Parts: sequence; structure tokens; C-alpha cells
Amino acid sequence: MTSSTQPSGSAPRHLSRVGIVAKHGLRAASDHLDSLAAWLRERRIEAVFETETAALARSGTAAKTHSRDEIPRHVDLIVVMGGDGTLLSMATRIALTGRDVPILGVNFGSLGFLTEIRIDELYVALQSVVDGTATIDRRSMLAADAYRSRERFDSRIVLNDVVFTKAALSRIIELSITVSTGLLTKVKADGLIIASATGSTAYNLAAGGPIVHPRVDAIAITPIAPHTLTNRPIVIPDSETIEVRPHIDATADEIFVTYDGQAGYPLQQGDMVSVRKAERSLLLVKAPARSYFEVLREKLKWGER
Repeated sequence: MTSSTQPSGSAPRHLSRVGIVAKHGLRAASDHLDSLAAWLRERRIEAVFETETAALARSGTAAKTHSRDEIPRHVDLIVVMGGDGTLLSMATRIALTGRDVPILGVNFGSLGFLTEIRIDELYVALQSVVDGTATIDRRSMLAADAYRSRERFDSRIVLNDVVFTKAALSRIIELSITVSTGLLTKVKADGLIIASATGSTAYNLAAGGPIVHPRVDAIAITPIAPHTLTNRPIVIPDSETIEVRPHIDATADEIFVTYDGQAGYPLQQGDMVSVRKAERSLLLVKAPARSYFEVLREKLKWGER
């Protein structure tokens, strides 16, 4: 396999087991699940289904199954059918296993920034993986640690972003942001996004943050609707560690931290969340005939009237 970012030396040279994970309840994938399993069997590759995904297959497949948490430990590649949210959840699970298992993301709606392979391109892309000619992107991830009374109480690895937001009807929130070299700023806003280069095209983009090419070693920090217009997004080297401290008084509503939009919790006064580049990265199989800029043009409708 080749890589369009950095060498993917840990990508599998030979596939013996392929994991198959579909979005929860994605009935549109049912026929494709059976076809994919048959395609793999013809090439003497074992199909390993995520437990709920196996139940979607029309044939009631008798293939080996594992939970979403466990399947990355037992396969050489994971085919994700659904959207970017499904891929994000699997990216975190793969990182937690400490294994370099590539993801091939197949989109069942409009083209995704991460699940950029359409269903009619699945077998071309998969064959390129089998042949060892696929282009693999190695995407940086973020590691976040939350502390309370100087004791770490939570750790996460995410692909896209760590987001701080207010309760739905609360007033603006206040956060202190420091980096390795000292205080960056104090911001009053509806929230704050800390995004990887990959995550720059997710919530960060919707909030007016910059698009960062995934080959750029950077982290974007973007206030959400800041109270002061001079609080602008900033891009910093991913060698920095970012610390965010909420300012919460007795009358204020809760401040929440969320990870890749998948999970989160309220913070308390005195809490601190530290975000840095993760040691793990994600291997992402690229569409066989579509560049990063082509995805941007299609998703963002650049050049259209």
C-alpha cells in the first residue's frame, strides 16, 4: 500500500480477516453485506461481522462476530458502512486497541469527508487493498485527559475534535486556554472547539474555523460565537499541549465537554482538560480516484453558481 501522508508501514501486506461494521439499523446495507461477505470468501478472506451488523444481513450470516469494541483486535481491515459518525466511533475503538487497523469507509448518503468511498466504488477500493496498491492516509488523532482536584478522571482518543459548549439556554461561558508556552487567551463565547487537521472540516468548519489539510501537523482552536469579535480561530503546531479550564460560578449553567460528538459530560469549577496530539494515528483507505481537494469541492460546492 502507498500513503499520501506518511509511510503506512503498519498497514497489512496480506488480508486474512476483514471486519464489517454498519451504522446502527442501516437496512439499506443489508444486501451489500451479503455480497461483500461472498466477495471476500471468493478470495479466501474471512469476513468478521460486528454483532449488530450481522443481524442486518439478509442471509442471517453464520460468519464469526465480535462486538464493536472487540472487532479491531481480530481483523486486518475494517469496512465501515454508514457515515462519518460511524467511522469516528470505530477510529476511537481502534486507537484504544493499540493496533494499526486501516478503515475503508463507505458512505450511504451524501459523500462524507471521511467515508468518501461510494457503494459503487467499494469493490474497486477493496481490490486495491487486496493487491497492496491502495493509497492509505495516516491521520493524526487527539488525546484528551480530564482532571479534577489534580486527579485524572477521564482519558479519550478522538479523531476530529474536543468541544466545550454551554447548556442550551444558558448565557455565554468563560474558558481559560493555555498552551505549552503559557496563557493563550481567556474567551467568552458559546463554546470552544479544539480540532485536529482531519476534524477541521467538521464542527470547526461550521463554526467558521479554518480548513487544515490533513498533511499539516497542526491543531485548530476555534471559539463558537465569541462575545468579543477579536477572539478569532488560531492554528498552532500539534507539538503543543492545550489546557482548557472552565470558569463556573454558583449561578452559571453547566459547561459540557464532548468528544467527536459521540460522548461527553459536564465540567465543574476547578476541572482542567488537557488536549494534545495522540501517539496513535488512524489509517484511512482513500477513494481510488478522488483527491482531498475533489472531496472539498464536492462537499462545499466550490465553483458552483
